[in-house]
Amino acid sequence: MARAARATQITKIDAAPRAPVSLDDADRRIIEALQSDGRRAYGSIAEDVGLSEAAVRRRVQRLRDAGALDIVAVTDPLQLGFHREAMLGIKVQGDVRSVADEIAAIDEAIYVVLCAGSFDILVELITEDDDHLVHVLNDQIRAVEGVRQVETFLYLKLAKQTYSWGTR
Repeated sequence: MARAARATQITKIDAAPRAPVSLDDADRRIIEALQSDGRRAYGSIAEDVGLSEAAVRRRVQRLRDAGALDIVAVTDPLQLGFHREAMLGIKVQGDVRSVADEIAAIDEAIYVVLCAGSFDILVELITEDDDHLVHVLNDQIRAVEGVRQVETFLYLKLAKQTYSWGTR
């Protein structure tokens, strides 16, 4: 299946961390409004927040420039023909960062994180079907130098997914 360009944020593991962004009440209210409806007009948000439209626009741009806010379309993979979702627990031999960077470059890997515990890396995959999952696991993930062991956790049903945690 051909893929269109998509919003993807890949952060190299060795990249210097960005400075934390300080949020005031108006920033939080703007973020909450955009989390509820990412297409909401700045003028409408301004009325609720008590700022000018220009001030809301500047604040949103500041948050975007700082890397604290992205405005994207969230899709349901099942509605788009992707019928298999899985989380992988990966054990690595060697440089975990280089393995994570290589796996992050795989289109089907939508979430890659270094972690502590039983696994070195957790990876979330979305694939069209089981055959596609086998291809990604065998021909891409296990082919990465340093991948020692992969445990696959198939998603049966999504119970909760939220994007509203960002203003607490």
